[in-house]
Amino acid sequence: MSPQDGSTRTIAVVSAGLSTPSSTRLLADRLTSATVAALRNRGISATVEVVELREHARDLADNLLTGFANGPLRSAVDTVTGADAVLAVTPIFSASYSGLFKTFFDVLDKDALVGTPVLMGATAGTARHSLALEHALRPLFAYLRATVVPTAVFAASEDWAGGDGGLADRVDRAAGELADLVAGRPPAAPVDPFAAPTSSFEDLLRGT
Repeated sequence: MSPQDGSTRTIAVVSAGLSTPSSTRLLADRLTSATVAALRNRGISATVEVVELREHARDLADNLLTGFANGPLRSAVDTVTGADAVLAVTPIFSASYSGLFKTFFDVLDKDALVGTPVLMGATAGTARHSLALEHALRPLFAYLRATVVPTAVFAASEDWAGGDGGLADRVDRAAGELADLVAGRPPAAPVDPFAAPTSSFEDLLRGT
């Protein structure tokens, strides 16, 4: 499939901000706008679906206790796992991602994001937390075998006050990297959970 084929791709935005409004959602929105623009420049339109994790906090706790996702959480999970790309943005607490952010990715199937292009973002009150993107978030998505863009975007409080300290450049660079990955992949095919298996158990054991 040609990268510039006029097709539409779905971008899932996962925001783990706790307040309304939040700097986490603000960064997620900036990354989303830049990604949609970068895809448009490559001849691809995008549909954006936002998952606000604060709306699913109790659902996630129930899932951890029962092993089952209720309807709203199931819909959020399907949105993320069925997307052509994921923007994942979290506040940083105690030098790592928030518990809400981690819990959401804990409830996903370990193979749900294999090969999915992911752009990581994070916010915090001080730039001292910026390395959390590399020592916490990147290993998380490496474990999930997602394809993470090289540029991760961190925004501290000073990035929102006056000059953005290069934030706009980082946002555009990361968005361009994500758009390149998305453009190089065919659109995600919808998954039919009731479809018949394409291989028998014996074939899978033989590796065919």
